[in-house]
Amino acid sequence: MKFRKKPVVVEAELYDGSKESIAKILKLGNSVMLYSDHLRIKTLAVMLYSDHLRINTLEGMHRADIGDWIIKGVKGELYPCKPDIFEQTYELANQKDNEKSLAT
Repeated sequence: MKFRKKPVVVEAELYDGSKESIAKILKLGNSVMLYSDHLRIKTLAVMLYSDHLRINTLEGMHRADIGDWIIKGVKGELYPCKPDIFEQTYELANQKDNEKSLAT
């Protein structure tokens, strides 16, 4: 048997290491763990390091490097995706899909 993946509009942000990209990722989900000089400030689902993120996904902890996409899944979970896989799997949604996604 063959199956086609159901079309789902997801929110995603490119992690480029900048404060702006981190702020956008934080808006995707409110689960964040901040480290400052190895001091844990909050225990949540995304850990910010100087050169990467660690995201506690449904499958466990995953590393997100600069250049990876951070995707918000259909249940609100966050997970990283390598850029080549992202390009093969996703395309920019049309305006109508974006409006529907923002309304929910």
